[in-house]
Amino acid sequence: MATVAPNHQPLSDRDFLYTHEDFRQIAAVAHREAGITMPDSKEMLVYSRLGKRLRALGMTDFKSYCALVASEAGIEERRKMISALTTNVTRFFREDHHFRLLTAEVRPKLAERLRRGGRARIWSAGCSTGEEAYSIAFSLLTALPEAARFNLKILATDVDPEVLALAKAGRYRREAIQGLPEDMRRSFLDPEAPDGSNTVREAVRQMIDFRQLNLIRPLPMKGPFDVIFCRNVTIYFDPETQDRLWEAFANVMAPGSHLLIGHSERLSPRVAPRFATTGMTSYRLLPPGAAQPSRKG
Repeated sequence: MATVAPNHQPLSDRDFLYTHEDFRQIAAVAHREAGITMPDSKEMLVYSRLGKRLRALGMTDFKSYCALVASEAGIEERRKMISALTTNVTRFFREDHHFRLLTAEVRPKLAERLRRGGRARIWSAGCSTGEEAYSIAFSLLTALPEAARFNLKILATDVDPEVLALAKAGRYRREAIQGLPEDMRRSFLDPEAPDGSNTVREAVRQMIDFRQLNLIRPLPMKGPFDVIFCRNVTIYFDPETQDRLWEAFANVMAPGSHLLIGHSERLSPRVAPRFATTGMTSYRLLPPGAAQPSRKG
């Protein structure tokens, strides 16, 4: 485990001059911009992740970097900083129990509604490089090949414009698609390119609306959503920010719709009574007036 440096003392034997005060300033910007909470135990992680940014900018000390990200001119670098501090770990059909629920319980109801002329909306919040959103589309298209003709939209959002650009392109290396069933590869991916990559077919990409969105700001959408995937996103937030986000999700969901969260996340005690548990980290929004008794502890 890394040792936390004494306050205001530079770390020796490092490429860049870095003090605890520098860390505190970066942590404050990260919290203000993206709701990210950085305890002192993350001090060495911040040095490791942002050292690459200092090198790219030709800087030799974190004090100069702090001045940049705190300035009006530093808006682009603040985005790069947030991207560097967060981990974009994802894969197709990650945490597959959620997709089993989507396939067995949600998909049939949505398909029936769509065929009757209704609408369906699904949101991948914190979509990273797009594998989650495309996995949702693949699941729906497997049982409903004509889904693109109906009033169906998948919204996919992330705070990081760099990963969003990758998601929109829908191009993945061979190792990224190894876990996909062969029939899905044939149906939803273009043939392998000379560089070993595969691109999601344009018809599938058109089903998904990729947008940049900061989840700690007021949500611009009204919903209602039938399913919200928000997995391993709130682990970066403090309890107050988590509570606000869970409530914001509930307010744009239709009664009976589903909220799917990460394996290490839990709904806050204030919001949890509005939901019924339907499986591991899977919840269904209860109708107004049907809230469960408040949970203690």
